[in-house]
Amino acid sequence: MKPVYGPEDWSGDPVRDLGQPGKFPFTRGPYPQMYSQRLWTMRQYAGFGTAQETNRRFRQLLAAGQMGLSTAFDLPTQMGYDSDHSMAQGEVGRVGVAIDTVDDLAELFREIPLDQVSTSMTINATAAILLAMYIVAGEEQGVPPRKLSGTVQNDVLKEYIARGTYIYPAGPSLRLVVDIFRFITDEEMSFNPISISGYHMREAGATAVQEVAFTLANALEYVRVAVKAGLAIDTFGPRLSFFFASHNDLFEEAAKFRAARRLWARLAREEFGAGDATARMRFHTQTGGVTLHAQQPLNNVVRVTVQALAAVLGGTQSLHTNGYDEALALPTAASATLALRTQQILGYESGVAQVVDPLAGSYYVESLTDSIEAGARALIAEVEALGGAARAIERGFFQDAIAASAYELQKAQEGGEQVVVGVNRFTDDSVPLAIEAPDFSALESRQRASLAEVKRKRDAGAVRSALGAVTSAAAGTTPLLPSIIEAVRNRATLGEISDALRAVWGVYRPV
Repeated sequence: MKPVYGPEDWSGDPVRDLGQPGKFPFTRGPYPQMYSQRLWTMRQYAGFGTAQETNRRFRQLLAAGQMGLSTAFDLPTQMGYDSDHSMAQGEVGRVGVAIDTVDDLAELFREIPLDQVSTSMTINATAAILLAMYIVAGEEQGVPPRKLSGTVQNDVLKEYIARGTYIYPAGPSLRLVVDIFRFITDEEMSFNPISISGYHMREAGATAVQEVAFTLANALEYVRVAVKAGLAIDTFGPRLSFFFASHNDLFEEAAKFRAARRLWARLAREEFGAGDATARMRFHTQTGGVTLHAQQPLNNVVRVTVQALAAVLGGTQSLHTNGYDEALALPTAASATLALRTQQILGYESGVAQVVDPLAGSYYVESLTDSIEAGARALIAEVEALGGAARAIERGFFQDAIAASAYELQKAQEGGEQVVVGVNRFTDDSVPLAIEAPDFSALESRQRASLAEVKRKRDAGAVRSALGAVTSAAAGTTPLLPSIIEAVRNRATLGEISDALRAVWGVYRPV
């Protein structure tokens, strides 16, 4: 970084590289009026043990002015295990809500009309099952699929790279992804069938440039697989959504979002001849969980504010702001409300929403935007040379690059080259916050009892027949979603449906 930037630092063409908001290449935003017409969606992430507890938090957040819901699931749910499975022991409800059957999902949204709220679900390997449950929960509320709105994350490639909640090998996993694309398109649902996520790679240690590059490399892989399966890009492409982190470097993060939007527009047109609706990137942002610290946790309020401002300056479509206590535990109601109030103050008091892309024309920001785009494009070329994202994952390319970046960052922080206030400089001997943890053992017992009751009441023969249909579909080539939905209607569990697929596809083992 230079101390001063001037005209000589940006050689771009204002018409070619910036254009107007809402126009290709969308550097200045996907919509002409942006927040001056409508604020970003304030979508706080929540998931606490049982569906009943999470429903309570959802309703608190909606009452506080939240605009959309975002659901965190526990690890057994993410990995395709029921709460009564031996692999789930000790993990039920710990990092999100436990969902075993559609009855759990119905309880999760009790007294929340599904035709009046947009729901994001952070779920990947079992995304098809949770989407099926959401559809059936809607049916049983009297809401048809076309009136449901939201996003299912469904980004399995980044699970192999950085997060680890994969189940099946890449081939069948990508088939499931494309089946969700097809189903949502055919049913004309107002649902984003995927949220292609750089967030988790950034949390694992990726740089801003790597986050953009690896996210878009994965996006290219998904589109190619879908097109090869017979889907026309401009039928599903306008529903592709993206998910990025926002970290502490205000201008780098804002430039990153602008660069990602422009690069995706150019790649979608160059690689697939996509129309503007597909080339128009829309993304959700979450402030950086990995940037939060247990020491002096109130400092995290300031970090989150800076990160949220960067996301807004960069033109995000929806935003989650972390609670200041998330380095210690799941956020309390008070910290989650304060995180939401942070967004509301930015949106309604700061003036930042009144002008579209206020950073445009800054020599520094435009230079950064160009630099990030060029760096990301070069990394994508390396991935393409390896045969695309799936092949690059097999060779460990993403994983090695992120590990190296994470190591350099850790060295910089431990050596004091990168200052972390309250951690490696300006420290004190203040006592960490004491946050009361739930009784997870009792919670697990209650969830297992609830699951046993569902199994006792359901029609066992109908469940066997429905699971057999899932297995047959997995072994053949017919779309999977219809059989999964029917299994969910008959109260087949998430674990049982996952096992039906495991029986045919096996499980992924990293090389």
